[in-house]
Amino acid sequence: MLLNFNALTLNYCFFNSYICALKKNTHNNKFRKKMTKADIVAKISEKLGLEKGDVQATVESFMEEVKTSLETGDNVYLRGFGSFIIKTRAEKTGRNISKNTTIKIPAHNIPAFKPAKIFVDGVKTNTEVKAN
Repeated sequence: MLLNFNALTLNYCFFNSYICALKKNTHNNKFRKKMTKADIVAKISEKLGLEKGDVQATVESFMEEVKTSLETGDNVYLRGFGSFIIKTRAEKTGRNISKNTTIKIPAHNIPAFKPAKIFVDGVKTNTEVKAN
């Protein structure tokens, strides 16, 4: 659990109602920010000067079209950004450890995203490596 007191971030844990290992966290990039759909809508609305409702409808329509295309078996290619593709997982044998039995997991398709080379290169050069 994290506490933040004016740029002093502390890590702590509770174990049998005792507080353990209070220490200063010097790696601020360890905990990356998350961007939500609402954040994307707000940024696009601000950049283009459009109303948030219109932008939200556009973003949701885009996501719905990508989902529909993948569900019908079509891949989606966005030059300079990446590809939404369908990957096929082969049939394999798994284990149910609670019953100690083997089960057969059938072959199935899953959606995947493959970023474009220019996108990957930009992330590599513009972000810091996450420290463990």
